[in-house]
Amino acid sequence: MDKGGTIIIIEDDEDDRFVLEEAFKELGFPNQRRYFSDGLSALEYLYESTDRPFIILSDINLPKLNGLELRKKLHTDAELNLRCIPYIFFTTALNHQAVIDAYSSSAQGFFVKPGAFQEVKDTVRVIIEYWKSCAAPNNF
Repeated sequence: MDKGGTIIIIEDDEDDRFVLEEAFKELGFPNQRRYFSDGLSALEYLYESTDRPFIILSDINLPKLNGLELRKKLHTDAELNLRCIPYIFFTTALNHQAVIDAYSSSAQGFFVKPGAFQEVKDTVRVIIEYWKSCAAPNNF
């Protein structure tokens, strides 16, 4: 985890991407953001890039490779797992099984997307500030 690194956002809904970007702009976090509309393109980017992302915010319901499948691949791939990238689900897919599946895949968080912009902004602030305060094995 590189606290100044890129924030990876995997979201297939264009309106949700717009809202998230507006929230990040208003919050003023300096991290670059990269958006992916499916899990497969995000995985390919992570394999091909030497980027050390700060965090991954991922929807669950995604085309090609859903968020749970992507998380499992990142967790079981030794090279990607060593990057210590926090994987946070940020989704509307709230049901008991989704939460169980998320934490069973060693996700570091599960947040439900609020409907109001201010609540989205508040949730993003909490997530980013928390992880900026955390220590990780590879940021010493």
